[in-house]
Amino acid sequence: MAAHQELVARNVRRFRQERGLSMGELARRAGLAKQTLSSIEQAQGNPTVDTLALLAEALGVSLRRLLTEFGTPVFVQRRGDAGWDRHGPWRERLLSEVYGSGYVRTLLVRLERTQRRPEELDPHDPGTLHHLYVIAGRLRALLLAEFGLADSEDLDRAIIVAVEAGDAVLKLAFRHDPNGDPEIVAEAKQLVRGYLSRQLSAVSGHG
Repeated sequence: MAAHQELVARNVRRFRQERGLSMGELARRAGLAKQTLSSIEQAQGNPTVDTLALLAEALGVSLRRLLTEFGTPVFVQRRGDAGWDRHGPWRERLLSEVYGSGYVRTLLVRLERTQRRPEELDPHDPGTLHHLYVIAGRLRALLLAEFGLADSEDLDRAIIVAVEAGDAVLKLAFRHDPNGDPEIVAEAKQLVRGYLSRQLSAVSGHG
């Protein structure tokens, strides 16, 4: 059993378990036979680069993550080397990757509003945690203008409650279904929209 086979086996198994995926579900997403995936995770297979690329895409990680030992030092992109990649209505530039207690990516993201109606993006895999910092732009200003509000504690409280309530419902949606129960996901969206609309309209009425 070669060292590189054991390394790939550990990484594939770890990423799969972190995302709450069964072996059968990951094999389906990657378009592989379950027996093939089982052999890889037992370090008995000798997967091709194409097979590893399919697994990486299904797991939502770069191919490099499957070939890098856990605890590898931080990977940092120099400004001159980091290009912008487009993903639908936004562009992103990778700044760093950390593969330690988890898989952490730091990116600069540029959002562009291309249509009047907000665009809904597909959720990430269960267990994904996002920290979003607005460092430039008019994201908050657009929300305030839409409801005719000024910055206030009531506004902050309404946003926090809506996000936490929606997150709680989404956890139920993904508890037994890795793709998310469609009805519960729809309920979470309706909950957030309804609560924000009522609360912000109420704040505006008292202003």
